[in-house]
Amino acid sequence: MGFRGKFFFPVLMTTLSLFLIIRYTYIVSGDPPLQQDLPGRRSFPSGDDVIFSVKTPSKKTKKLFHTAVTATDSVYSTWQCRIMYYWYDRFRDEPGSEMGGYTRILHSGRPDGLMDEIPTFVANPLPSGVDQGYVVLNRPWAIVQWLQQAHIEEDYILMAEPDHIIVKPIPNLARGSMGAAFPFSYIEPKKYELVLRKFFPKKNGPISRINPIGNSPVIVSKNALMKIDPTWMNVSLAMKNDPQTDNTFGWVLEMYAYAVSSALHGVSNILHKDFMIQPPWDTETNNTYIIHYTYGCDFDMKGNVMHGKIGEWRFDKRSYGDKPPPRNLTHTHTHFRPKKKKEISHCHPKVFLRVW
Repeated sequence: MGFRGKFFFPVLMTTLSLFLIIRYTYIVSGDPPLQQDLPGRRSFPSGDDVIFSVKTPSKKTKKLFHTAVTATDSVYSTWQCRIMYYWYDRFRDEPGSEMGGYTRILHSGRPDGLMDEIPTFVANPLPSGVDQGYVVLNRPWAIVQWLQQAHIEEDYILMAEPDHIIVKPIPNLARGSMGAAFPFSYIEPKKYELVLRKFFPKKNGPISRINPIGNSPVIVSKNALMKIDPTWMNVSLAMKNDPQTDNTFGWVLEMYAYAVSSALHGVSNILHKDFMIQPPWDTETNNTYIIHYTYGCDFDMKGNVMHGKIGEWRFDKRSYGDKPPPRNLTHTHTHFRPKKKKEISHCHPKVFLRVW
């Protein structure tokens, strides 16, 4: 299943100096390298989000998308990848699904122990020191390599993450030239307009053209992503090397970089609040497709959430940096049951048990 690209992308990876010489001015100027194939400008939705009704696709009308998950070879990353791939495989062929192939993009630069379990592309990491300890800077560079070197049959890409759990079949939520994305409340382009104008000049339009998104979860056409991704890589590096921007955005810097890059290439996104939930802040599945267990979940033994405190029962993925969660991960109170049919018991251990 695993394969490794043998040829470097000739423009972006000839020498270490190329990473340091690439100037952001090429991204926002009229110079040919990144501007010549820009899609035409289009009108952008004026509301906070645009929600389309999604019909169950027929076999004749299916628009399959390829799921791409970037990862490292650490224990912390691999156990999450196994869980994520298990649930992808569980729902891929269910009615209503437009989920096509799957690739774990491993940016550790070498094969690991999951090559025969999960379809994997091995990408080279950024040269030593370039990411400045901010590991996710390797994400856009790894995807650049994958897009250039791999054969991807589907016309759309879902960018997902290891700590995503798919809870039902996912249709292609993208529409035409528009991508589909989850709106993050903490991505606020208007609030940080002065900083973002360094990378999205006024000549590119109002700051509202930058959607409140990261790169994941996002479904976008393959052709659009091939244009966005090199820009995303360059903008990420430029933001990281700018002290004001780095201090302002911190760990979400790479998310802002993707949102800016998408806007620079005229790609807007349909914002789907039901695309993903994030417990413990979200408590009902409703119409959601993905559970993102990025936050720690703390409860007392009666099942009551304990925000801001270490609970009597807790699940936090960061507690398992050097080993996977146990197979017998217990629930809170044995008599605790969801109050509503579609209410989730937050980080329920059932999502882990079948994987090990």
